[in-house]
Amino acid sequence: MNLKKLFASALLTVGLCQSVFAKPVEIDKVVGVVNQGVILQSEVDTIVNRVKTQAAEQGQELPSDDTLRIQAIERLVSQELMMQLAERMGLEISDSQLDQTLENMAREQGGSIADLRRTIEAAGDSYPAYREEIRKEITTQQVTRMNVDRRIYISTQEIDNLLKIMETQGKNAEEYDIGHILIDIPSDATADEIASAKTRAEKVIEFLKEGKEFKRIAISSSSGSKALEGGQLGWMSINEMPSLFAEAVKGHKKDDIVGPLRSGAGFHIVKVQDVRGRQVVETTEVRSRHILVKPSIILSEEKARDMLKGFAKDLRDGKADFAELAKEYSEDPGSALKGGEYDWTDPSTYVPEFKNTLLSLDKNEISEPFRTQFGWHIVQLLDKRVADKTEQAKRNRAHQLLFNRKFKEESFNWQQEMREQAHVDIFPTE
Repeated sequence: MNLKKLFASALLTVGLCQSVFAKPVEIDKVVGVVNQGVILQSEVDTIVNRVKTQAAEQGQELPSDDTLRIQAIERLVSQELMMQLAERMGLEISDSQLDQTLENMAREQGGSIADLRRTIEAAGDSYPAYREEIRKEITTQQVTRMNVDRRIYISTQEIDNLLKIMETQGKNAEEYDIGHILIDIPSDATADEIASAKTRAEKVIEFLKEGKEFKRIAISSSSGSKALEGGQLGWMSINEMPSLFAEAVKGHKKDDIVGPLRSGAGFHIVKVQDVRGRQVVETTEVRSRHILVKPSIILSEEKARDMLKGFAKDLRDGKADFAELAKEYSEDPGSALKGGEYDWTDPSTYVPEFKNTLLSLDKNEISEPFRTQFGWHIVQLLDKRVADKTEQAKRNRAHQLLFNRKFKEESFNWQQEMREQAHVDIFPTE
């Protein structure tokens, strides 16, 4: 049974029991239904309070509490739909995988897990609740990746075309810090609804040109996935942007407002918040080999890790051959038949846990077992070099840029489709 459904049922039972003896005290309440799940008032309050705290720290004005509540509920609806899909897919983030992610987060901040916990608790938050929030984030990221990746196809011709564009841009390629507001349009919108949405978009542009704060307007008006972050999409090159934005933004200066741009989702407004040049630099490339073992119903997380720990010990003691172990046991179809080996690669193309572990090794050193979204690994660094971008590295980069662009577009389309197919009922405020 869905835990939140159980919780809602328990609240109802408590309320009925209390009504016999005394005036009931409201502990929490359901504010919406998403298929078989629910959204609780406490969840909405947590998001709204966090946004308010961050705004206060940054000296930023916010729209009304009602607007914040609507945006918080929309985020929770999206999260609930993805968590329900994760459950149907059998996707579960183990404690060991969660702990490793938190360790990586703490390390990036120059501290330990204990330091991270102290920071969380010093801010008045519950560390166990923070852990579960990170678990949900990892889950929704993996669900999105697994469902959106298969919708993306990149042809050789697309890569060739982009390589030509990148060559002409040379060393003076530019990146743009982008803010985004979406005025959405229903998929079955009438001509009047489309005209009304366009009028609202033009009004938003008018406010922005009058000097109104972009982040505040985005929080109050945008239907985009980054609305609660003030519509901040961050730094990206023309090649990484959604196709709709690319030509419209190219050549614009800092603080320019672009739009409204029409797509199937609605009218988009883009602000160029800053522009910077990107210099071509030498690239560190690595050659490595690894063994991947995936936990399953038969093979637990602990057994998978212990198996790899035994392999690592045998390899260090000279009692086993890495290539033979990889061919027999590795579950990475792309490298197992080659003895687990990867050719020269820019490590930034790997997932963070794999990249960070690989770059921490000395030449020929074998890692301890570590967890990524794919399973448990051990990896050996065979060699490292600093080199100019090779043709293959350029093609890898072009492929990644195209993938990033299509992933943003398809991710939005996929979430919109999932929302349209779901039963969502948000209760009015009293």
